Amino acid sequence: MPASLLPADLQLFQRGWLSSNNLLCLGERPALVDTGHDKHAELTLHLVQTALLGQPPLHTIAHTHLHGDHCGGTAELQAAYPEARTLVAASSWDTVQQWDEQRLTYELTGQHCRRFAANGVLQPGSTVQLGNYVWEIHATAGHDSDAVMLFEPKQRLLLAGDALWQNQVSIVFDTLPRFQRDGFAGFEATLDRIERLQPQVVVPGHGAVFGEVDGSVTAAIASARKRLALFRAQPDQHARYAAKALIKYQLLDVEHMTHEGFRQWLAGAPVFAELHNWVAGSISRDAWLADILDELERKDALWRSETEIGDSPTVSRQRL
Repeated sequence: MPASLLPADLQLFQRGWLSSNNLLCLGERPALVDTGHDKHAELTLHLVQTALLGQPPLHTIAHTHLHGDHCGGTAELQAAYPEARTLVAASSWDTVQQWDEQRLTYELTGQHCRRFAANGVLQPGSTVQLGNYVWEIHATAGHDSDAVMLFEPKQRLLLAGDALWQNQVSIVFDTLPRFQRDGFAGFEATLDRIERLQPQVVVPGHGAVFGEVDGSVTAAIASARKRLALFRAQPDQHARYAAKALIKYQLLDVEHMTHEGFRQWLAGAPVFAELHNWVAGSISRDAWLADILDELERKDALWRSETEIGDSPTVSRQRL
């Protein structure tokens, strides 16, 4: 479904898999929801500045959550719009002020984000004015327990972040032992909440806008439930799915690495050891990762030369 499902005063910048989608809410106080990856920060700023020609300056920067692909452009936008307020989920407030990269999961995943400050919160159970609309704030869990969704009840429009994609499901980070949560149950509860909201249009964190006009929202929820049930029954499959996605994400960022640099990155990202725990005993971690790389190469998701590992120019970004 095209972005024309959205009202004219909501402009979607549909990005790739490295940068999340951005939604610009026009009005007397324009707001941007999510800011993409820091590799694309200058492009994000250009998109916003172009869209706001003849409009009031950017007033608010809001985030569904703080993974680097959703907030990497925030520092660039703050420098260009120093009067803009920056909102994060209330549960992330202290983490952002201290810039705790462990709690932000950047150390966990071997990823990065330019530091920025927040001066306001998105409190679940309350509302926030973004552009011309008042949005309900709803907590989510599963992918990131510090994430929120934004719902506009008159249009029945949901800004889902990574809580709902049309054809896939995001990594269930809350399953990792360090978080001591039932991530699958949290994700399923989030899907229950989305069903109760009955959105007619969904803006996902990645991919095209889709709507219930052709049953796409109902189908997306059903597909997510099916995938989560598989992952719950076979957690080793979720571990493999997550590892593949994280490797592809890293290569989308750096584009190519030496084999030694790639090994150092893997060793410096604790998430891979934690994911491997799901299959511990059946295969060594090195053999498990080697098998994953072989699969990614067979599927043209990466290439390997004698010296480097890189992002394949033929890979479909939808495979992430």
